[in-house]
Formats: sequence, structure tokens, C-alpha cells
Amino acid sequence: MIFDFETEEAREGKVVFLVPKLEGRGKPAQTPVFYNPRMELNRDLAVLALSTYARARKEISVCEPMTSCGVRGIRFAAEVDNVRSVLLNDLNPTAARLAAENARLNGLWKKVRVENMEANHLLSEHSAPRARFDVIDVDPFGSPSPYLDSAARAVKDGGLIALTATDMAPLCGVHPEACMRKYGGRPLRTEYCHEIAVRLVLSALLSAAAKYDRGIQAVFSHSTDHYVRVYAILHRGSRLANESLEMKGFILHCFHCFHRETVPGIATFLDRKCPECGRTLSVGGPLWLGPLYDRQFCSGMNDLARDVQWRNRRRLQRILGTVLSESAVPTYYVIDEMCDRLNTPTESRSAVVRRLVERGYSATPTHFNPRGIRTPAPAKVVGVALTGQP
Repeated sequence: MIFDFETEEAREGKVVFLVPKLEGRGKPAQTPVFYNPRMELNRDLAVLALSTYARARKEISVCEPMTSCGVRGIRFAAEVDNVRSVLLNDLNPTAARLAAENARLNGLWKKVRVENMEANHLLSEHSAPRARFDVIDVDPFGSPSPYLDSAARAVKDGGLIALTATDMAPLCGVHPEACMRKYGGRPLRTEYCHEIAVRLVLSALLSAAAKYDRGIQAVFSHSTDHYVRVYAILHRGSRLANESLEMKGFILHCFHCFHRETVPGIATFLDRKCPECGRTLSVGGPLWLGPLYDRQFCSGMNDLARDVQWRNRRRLQRILGTVLSESAVPTYYVIDEMCDRLNTPTESRSAVVRRLVERGYSATPTHFNPRGIRTPAPAKVVGVALTGQP
């Protein structure tokens, strides 16, 4: 197929595909069809997640409503066992043509179908019970929020929805009003803002799903580079939706002494006075307070990561290994942030973890920050552990 722009060959996983040649065209977003090689890790993790999900199913159907050059969906078709069909779609007709050509190049024209429609229109056409997908992967340029309702209607009971959010400025509290508009919750500009971003995205997905009597189960989440990514299985039933809604609540944070606490429930009284220093607490939410990972699901991903020969293999194993070691305690402390505030020398993470464990608290690293510690210990106890005081 001939295009009116120069192409070059790229490789990821088991597939080879054509992308616009970047030389002389500036940034990837300025090319006729978007392709970001920096998101290869995102796609690697997506292949592992879908492979883990598909293991327990005879066959699955997949939809990627914003496919661009098609590499993500083509990798699903080529690398994930039990995939029966993949529907790729893009509003850009040139992108749809390039995705179709890339499917042909990999010998997947029987398994992969390509459409040229608006994403919500496509998903709405598949909202009837027998037309729904087992997996929907929403990977937009920016926020996934405009597509949550149609995705929640187009996924099967027990189906998996994967979401990427790259609008980190609203999610991390730089533009809180924009975050309220898009995700229905207030962010906090804290050292653990990336975890809050994940929880806000999950909360927005739950709000969309609950309207259709569906609850969510978060099975994997991660924050990498300039984006956050969540994977959740949707379960049908008003009771399950109600139980999921009980996982919503607020995070209260003191910007003076690092105290933080969670308050479950939406219509709830919030005591805004910090119990440690008496200052006024800042409120984040409502957001998802439930687990960010399913240990069995992440263990399956980690097992698969050991056998791949991808460029990012070591980084994948490092992320998944850290996720499996993380406790389920909401929020984390960043050592450097606290040391700066306390005007003390920085400490190694392992030393602080050891001191917290000696004081009777669980303490684990977190993949969200290489200097982060997840622990139920109060902020004042963490501060003492940082200084090495008995």
C-alpha cells in the first residue's frame, strides 16, 4: 500500500510494522499517524496483562478504539494466546489504512479487522449483549474520561478494561478544576500524586460502570514516565456495583507535617483538623480507596515476564516484582521529601524500611517512586525512622 509520506520499519515483541519516518517531521504527534516508541513498555505490560487474563478463557475478543498505527492491537493478535479477534479503529482515515497494512504485513488479516469511526460511536455500536468485547483497551492522547461510559457498556460481564491517562497536570493537582471536570474528584499536589492519579482514574471508571449496575475489580495499575495506566475487570450486578462504590472515599493530607489518612464514604463528615499538628487538612477525592492490584493476576504477569526476550524485560520484571512486594496501604512516603522538610541527611530506603520494621510496622518499597515507602506507620514515626533515633 502506498502512502503520501515516507515510512520506516519498526519492531516490537513478535511483530514488525510501518510507521511514519520521524526525521525532519519534529515530534511524533506532528506525523501523519502517531507512533510513540517511548510507550513500548506500556504495550509490553498490556500484552502481559491480556495474556494473564486470557489464560482462564477459551477465547477472547479485543477492541482498541484508538489504534493509530495499530501496533498495540496487532501485538495482541500475534502474541496473546486465545485471542479470537481484534477490532482496531481510528478516526484518522490514514491511521486506519496504515493499521490495516500493518495487520497484513504480519499475516493477521483474518484475525484483525480495522474500522474508521469515532471511538464512542464504534463502542456504542457494540453495546448490545452479543456484540460486546472481552477486552477494551483505551489508549488516548490525553484523558480517557470521554470514553468511559461507552467502554463500560461495550465490555462483557467479567470483561477487562485497560485505560491510559497522560493528562498528568490535572491528575497531579496542577489544574484541579480540570481534574474535577474530567474525573469527578479533587487531586492533591503531594509527593504521592501519581498514586492519587491512579485512584482518580479508577474512581471515574467506577462511576461510569455503576450506572449500568457494574462493579470493578482493579487487577493491575502502574505509573510510568509521563502517564498512569489501570486495568480493571467489570462484574455485572447491582450488589457488586454497590460494594465497589463503598471503596470510594477521600484522602486527607497535611502539607505541614506529612500526616495523611483515608476516610471511606461519599456523604461523610470530614474532620479538617490535623490530629498531629492542628493545621488544616487538604482533601483529595472522592477517589478509589480499594486495592490497586490483584496479587494472583500480577503474579501471572510476572511469571510470563520471565520468559520474554523483549528490550524492556529487566524493567518489566523490576516493576512487577516491586508491585508484588507492595503492601495494600494507601499512599506512600518519599524519603527525600521528608528529609528536606526535616532538614536531616537523606537515608537509604532499605535503612528506613529496616527501622520501621524494628518498630513493629510493615514497610515496603513502591513502584510509584524509587525513594518511596508504603507503610501504615504515622508520619511522625516515619520521621523518627529517617533520623535513626531509637
